[in-house]
Amino acid sequence: MRRDVGEIAGLELLTAKHFADERGYLLQSWVKSSLLAAGVPAEFQQAIQSVSRRGVVRGLHFQWDPPMGKLVRCVTGAVIDVAVDVRPGSPTLGDHAMVELNDRNHAMFWIPAGFAHGFVALRDETIVLYECSAEHSPNEAGIRWDDPALGIAWPELEPILSEKDRRAPTLAEWLRDPRAAHFRLG
Repeated sequence: MRRDVGEIAGLELLTAKHFADERGYLLQSWVKSSLLAAGVPAEFQQAIQSVSRRGVVRGLHFQWDPPMGKLVRCVTGAVIDVAVDVRPGSPTLGDHAMVELNDRNHAMFWIPAGFAHGFVALRDETIVLYECSAEHSPNEAGIRWDDPALGIAWPELEPILSEKDRRAPTLAEWLRDPRAAHFRLG
């Protein structure tokens, strides 16, 4: 089920401070005190940047050991960004939030550990920056971006996928995997 960001515990949609004038604008990607005030951890261990052409779908991915949260921002271009709750025991398990991140709205999406994350690029040469709460490890997985049980209304684009994303399990299949317990609530 699709929900607004504020309806799923842990997700936050923030706006980067920016200062415009006739030359363009200056943007503060993030300020530690502002993130902490919003309930977002501000000790990032790694930054990852992706460049995608229109129609590229990346995700839905997550890392379970160590669990990784991501602060996601679109530097150039535009994406529809999605977070899916994969936490067994969560009252919103399987629900998702969907937001548009682009180079004009300066939005940042905090996706804590326990959520699958993905996006579709709406423009060529779209650049997405992830500030990550843990270093990347091989203990990562994903679920199908088009799992019918999730009900994600992706834009009508011809999807360009990696082989890994084509073969990803459904959420129900992932939840039967013992590794899913890394995100168990309660």
